[in-house]
Amino acid sequence: MLRCNAVRTPFALYALALIVRAILFGLHPDAAYPDSYYYVDVARALHAGAGFNIDFIWSFVDVGGRIPANPVLPIPSDAHWMPLAAIVQLPTMWLLGPTSLASAIPFLIVGSLAAPMTWLLAREIGCSPRVALAAGIAVAIPAAATMFMAQPDTLALYQPLGTAALWLTARALKGSHWSYALAGLAVGLATLARNDGVLLGAAVGLAFVWDRWHAWRSNGGRMPAIPWRWAFACFGLFLLVMGPWYLRQLAVFGSLSPSSTSGRILLIQTYEQMNSVTTDTSLAGFLSQGPGPLLLSRILGFVSAVQIYFVIACPIILAPFVLIGGWARRRSVEFGPFFSYAAILFAASGLVFAVHVPYGTFLHSAVALVPFTFILGFEGAVLASRWAARHRPSWTEEGAARLFLVAAAASVVLNAGAFTFLALPAWNADRDNRAAAAQALDKAGVPATDLLLSADPGGFEYFTGRGGVVTPNDSLEVIHQVAADYNIRWLVLERAHIVNPLAPVLESKVRPAWIGDPIFTVPYTGPTTGDAAADAAPALVIYPICTRAGDLRCD
Repeated sequence: MLRCNAVRTPFALYALALIVRAILFGLHPDAAYPDSYYYVDVARALHAGAGFNIDFIWSFVDVGGRIPANPVLPIPSDAHWMPLAAIVQLPTMWLLGPTSLASAIPFLIVGSLAAPMTWLLAREIGCSPRVALAAGIAVAIPAAATMFMAQPDTLALYQPLGTAALWLTARALKGSHWSYALAGLAVGLATLARNDGVLLGAAVGLAFVWDRWHAWRSNGGRMPAIPWRWAFACFGLFLLVMGPWYLRQLAVFGSLSPSSTSGRILLIQTYEQMNSVTTDTSLAGFLSQGPGPLLLSRILGFVSAVQIYFVIACPIILAPFVLIGGWARRRSVEFGPFFSYAAILFAASGLVFAVHVPYGTFLHSAVALVPFTFILGFEGAVLASRWAARHRPSWTEEGAARLFLVAAAASVVLNAGAFTFLALPAWNADRDNRAAAAQALDKAGVPATDLLLSADPGGFEYFTGRGGVVTPNDSLEVIHQVAADYNIRWLVLERAHIVNPLAPVLESKVRPAWIGDPIFTVPYTGPTTGDAAADAAPALVIYPICTRAGDLRCD
């Protein structure tokens, strides 16, 4: 019976996770935000034979953070984001064509692996069957993060890969040499999905250092669990995965991390500066804000990371149980790599990526913490139930444990449903508006080669098939210069996604001569703010842009 359960339970958890993700795909079968648009667009370019080249600029970090000396499209892709999420779509695109289903299938299949992995991990480290089952169910429906798990984005890849890296490292510390080598492979694949995978690598490396330090402190009483040759094998497998991509980056961009070279990623003071082409992103400019604002931004980045962790990655109601479980497992070898990675990720979020934390950077990496977090949370719930049973004579420990586990698991599932319900209307509105814009452009006879200026060029590439450039968060004069340099033909403004300098245009307060009358408008039907001009602004507008002599569309 035990052996039968050991086979059936992982398959049942995988099926549950796959069904949940399939339902999410059915509710919103398209990419929904810039990251997922980008990965699909790159995959479609690869499928079409264009290689790692795209005909849009999602952010100026892709071209050095400034208007290039030679502004051209297409450009090499993946100066900032990594390629794995695009590559995994190719097999299904070859079978089904470049459809939304073809893009989603790899993420549904791979992401669902995290649920049975969590159960297997929990059983291997000695958790009770009910704790392991509850944790597996929770990862199948992972609270607020659930809504992202059907998206063609790195979250569905990074969660099982990160979990595997940490799990294999823990096994290596208990003497499994080949596990440490495979941890390097998992870190390589995780890094091919996200640059933050190197933080996983740091946790894996620290495990080797910790193992050596403990062996040294034992004065010969304890041999290292990880021999040097397996450490070299670990690093070798990492390079086997990442080496070809690093060589490509050096050949194309001259840098392993092209988007960091300009300072646009690490040296901005606010996220709004991400898409500015005029902001000073030098180290001197960054330090000029003074120690007070600099320190405050680091603190706020760390606080945002904690909030995201206990709201999106893990329901706030589980937070006390996670802390209880974490304290109980504080000296556990099995959780050592998890604690190490968590500390590195939170530290990096506060010290290095503080400005980016609220915009998805932390969540994309924190999903690797979720399986271990749920195991700790449910173990903590059992420990709390025992304490409660001792203080309530009418309770039994068995009954209290069952009650606490069911309540904790239910909170995860309810959290998943609530956040999905809140997110879908905005995603659907963006999709409907952009699909309508695509039809309007086709109906107006706009050539497929005409470029668009918009807040989300990857999204408009996804829905319209037309390339374009992101509207920089700079003055109207700079925006006009970008339009002229890239020979942009159309401006698309969306009420929900707009840079401040263009808001007066959408609200019909200002209209530069180089922007013509709208050819298409989607009325806004949402809640109002009380500002008459802002409330009257449409949801989406398409304007002609005239930057060349003889272009009469703006007369």
